[in-house]
Order: sequence, then C-alpha cells, then structure tokens
Amino acid sequence: MDQLTLNSMAIIRVISGLLEIAVAIIFLKGGRVENALRMNAFLGLIGPLVFLLVSALGVVAIAVKISWPKMLMICSGIILVMIGTKN
Repeated sequence: MDQLTLNSMAIIRVISGLLEIAVAIIFLKGGRVENALRMNAFLGLIGPLVFLLVSALGVVAIAVKISWPKMLMICSGIILVMIGTKN
C-alpha cells in the first residue's frame, strides 16, 4: 500500500511538472502575452489542486499509523498553507 501511494504521489507530481514545461514551451511558441496569461491562469488553478491531491494521498496513507492529534496538526498545516498562499 505504501509503495502504491508513493508511486501515485510521484506520478501526479511528474505529470504536473510535464504540464508546466509543456505550457512554458507553448508560451515561447505562441508569442502572445494574452494567450500566455490565460494559460498561466489555468496553471494557477491546477497547482493548488495538485498540492491538495498529493497531500490527501499522503494523509490517507499515514492515517492508520499516527494519532488523531498528529493527524489534526497535519491537516491544519495543509489548510494553513492554502490560506497563506491565497492572493
């Protein structure tokens, strides 16, 4: 179970990174700031979703191994990161 979760977390991050690189190449090929700005907005939505998904996978995997207070602290940390990075 742990290896499957770890592999899933890594695959999601790799796909996210490849998407970022692909969009950067499209930026350079497109040559228009307006299009780049739209694509950047899309990536701005995807980033937090990837963070939440990978965090959720990790939390679910360790949920059976740690105490409830520690689980609450981890979830609170994830929420604080999301609040702290909000525009």
